[in-house]
Amino acid sequence: MSKQLHVFVENRPGRLEVITENLRKANIDIRAFAIQDRGDFGLMKLLVDKPQDAYLSLADLGCACALKDVLAVSVPDKPGNLHNLLSALSKNGINIIDAHGFVLQPSKTGICILEIENLAQSNAQQVVEKTGFEVLDDSKIYNL
Repeated sequence: MSKQLHVFVENRPGRLEVITENLRKANIDIRAFAIQDRGDFGLMKLLVDKPQDAYLSLADLGCACALKDVLAVSVPDKPGNLHNLLSALSKNGINIIDAHGFVLQPSKTGICILEIENLAQSNAQQVVEKTGFEVLDDSKIYNL
């Protein structure tokens, strides 16, 4: 199961720079990110090559952060494939709490990062694979 780092960041100029500088100094590669505004604070979600090291590095900096289990799914970039994936999860009663995605070029491979409610207790991985999509293991997602 892949890990995504969630970092709570004060919503003011320079705070994101402090986080990325800390990760750069720790030689941690950011593979994907998303930032959400939450008023006085924001949430920065990071997919990095060394999640545990990133967590420790930012925790030592005093950042409030957490590692979350996510399902990383390879989805060929074709019309309807995201719908097919989401329909399969929905039909099996699997709730997506949060998600983001991106497309790798030139392979046109979509990567969906899904935070699933009660992921460890769900059959989400089996549903995804039965639907014909590949769940990426840690070595594949961290080395995109």
